[in-house]
Amino acid sequence: MTTQITSFTDYKNIFDQSIQSPEKFWAKEAQTFEWHSIWDTVLDYDFDTPSISWFVNGKLNITVNCLDRHLPEHSNRVAYTWIPNNPDEISRSYTYQELYDLVCKCANALKSYNITKGDRVCIYMPMIPEAVIAMLACARIGAVHTVVFAGFSSEALVNRIIDAEAKLVITTDGAFRGPGEIPLKEMVDTALSSKTTTVEHVIVYKRTNSEVTMTPKRDIFWDSFMDNQPAECPPEIMDSEDPLFILYTSGSTGKPKGIVHTCGGYMVYTEYSFRNVFHYEPHDTYWCTADIGWITGHSYIVYGPLLAGAQSILFEGVPTYPDPGRFWNICQDYKVTQFYTSPTAIRKLESFGDEYVKSYDLTSLKTLGSVGEPINKDAWEWYFTIVGGGNCQIVDTWWQTETGGILISSLSQVTPSKAGYAAYPLPGIMPIILDENGAEITTPNTEGFLCIAHPWPSMLRTIHNDHQRFQRTYFSRFKGTYFTGDSAKLSPDGLLKIIGRVDDVINVSGHRLGTAEIEEALNSHPDISESAVIGYPHSIKGEGIYAFVKCIEDTHSEENLISELTNHIALVIGKIARPDKIQIVPDLPKTRSGKIMRRILRKLAMGEKDSLGDTSTLVNPEIIESLSRGIIPA
Repeated sequence: MTTQITSFTDYKNIFDQSIQSPEKFWAKEAQTFEWHSIWDTVLDYDFDTPSISWFVNGKLNITVNCLDRHLPEHSNRVAYTWIPNNPDEISRSYTYQELYDLVCKCANALKSYNITKGDRVCIYMPMIPEAVIAMLACARIGAVHTVVFAGFSSEALVNRIIDAEAKLVITTDGAFRGPGEIPLKEMVDTALSSKTTTVEHVIVYKRTNSEVTMTPKRDIFWDSFMDNQPAECPPEIMDSEDPLFILYTSGSTGKPKGIVHTCGGYMVYTEYSFRNVFHYEPHDTYWCTADIGWITGHSYIVYGPLLAGAQSILFEGVPTYPDPGRFWNICQDYKVTQFYTSPTAIRKLESFGDEYVKSYDLTSLKTLGSVGEPINKDAWEWYFTIVGGGNCQIVDTWWQTETGGILISSLSQVTPSKAGYAAYPLPGIMPIILDENGAEITTPNTEGFLCIAHPWPSMLRTIHNDHQRFQRTYFSRFKGTYFTGDSAKLSPDGLLKIIGRVDDVINVSGHRLGTAEIEEALNSHPDISESAVIGYPHSIKGEGIYAFVKCIEDTHSEENLISELTNHIALVIGKIARPDKIQIVPDLPKTRSGKIMRRILRKLAMGEKDSLGDTSTLVNPEIIESLSRGIIPA
């Protein structure tokens, strides 16, 4: 297993070593895994091209490290406890041996349908164990999985299938989500009938037992697919730089970006970051509430925990079904020790009051994690005080689909944490804050562009079928560094604060104002549950401030509340930060991971409803029409 940092002093020493000799540092971490053959060179890169290769010519299979190496010693250790959407349905546990057997059966089944190394397989499934099994089965035989979130539309699905040139789709008849049901197979049929695709077969797992149309010769039920397959499958030997998966993330254009991650470096970094950020120890029970359709699910539900031999919760449901105590009920019943969720979920559950939390025994919790966007101070304090009882460290993790793993975070039980700060870079990560001219900013509390000065093992390697876009998006703005697209500043004691996306910084009368700071001030008002702030063209100031705010409940007239909020911002930040426009909204457009899509709000505010770009990652696309009708004109 990779290094587990045990103290702040230990962290500082290891961090210094990692910066002085990064290749030596990562070689030491990589040597803790099982390799079919060792690498020739630790790192070969050129950020100008760009080209990045880790553990060059190393050979491995990631599933050997996720599964085989835990056997037979830990055959009976539980890998996952699956908890279904409906609390009346029986949960199921899977040991590492059982998971190994099922993955091998699925891998053999894929091979029987002519799936080979390099083929792309699209997985469009709810949060059930078979989704994880399908991912690992692909990795076992060298097929490249592309998981599509089960809440996406058929149009979003087919666009990803076409771009990835997927040969096979694995789905379910339907999906349960809260009190509702989603007809996934119907969505797949619509997707495959709308445009010509490369799909040869569709595998259908029966989850809801709803009636579905099965296309002869193309569609196969999961049970038939898996029937009579042997529970042993030799792992395909992969090059360290062979693709492991493609995961699509939205961009400012209409076409989502197919982020490509590879086998060796991703393996090393996800296990290393999981072990250190969450301070996972044997006999802990870890729970990440994300969906595997997002990078958080890939890295910190599937690969990171399995590589570490962890015991995890796999949850199909939503936080408010059948009531807002569902998360805390599960934490109590399964004695969860590490809990990892989004700020959106935290704020939502906070809005229901403390009693739903206090009804349960949460004393097993040791670490509370946050992911998706910076967690605002009020939510942080509620999470710490009410959920954690003041006894759990909060790890406010910063990372991206592109980074593959957590880059900046406090390390549970090791490094300090502070509300509003992501904290410190993990050893081996070299963040740098630059001004508009590319010069490094070293003055504390001075905002700049967050870049990473040196490669790390789990970083993306390209955008599928568009390497030019990869270069343009991440490496063209500042020569010789990876540009994250975020702004940040450093506290006097070395803590990193993520301000937000660079396009979420507003220049008002020559003053740079971070939208996150204004949002935090708005969210501190007792009647506001969450907000989103954008800049828009202003004839006098250059940029004006437009705030979209969601109320906890309807306690004021809109006119009175807007007046209150304007005065509140002036008191909390200053008059310069008072919004020019405040729109009361029923909800905000968000991705499933909890990120607010501010670029959509910006386009709506500027009257560009017909050029919203990629909206397929929205969990609530229906909100766009309501927001558009309420836009305040110039």
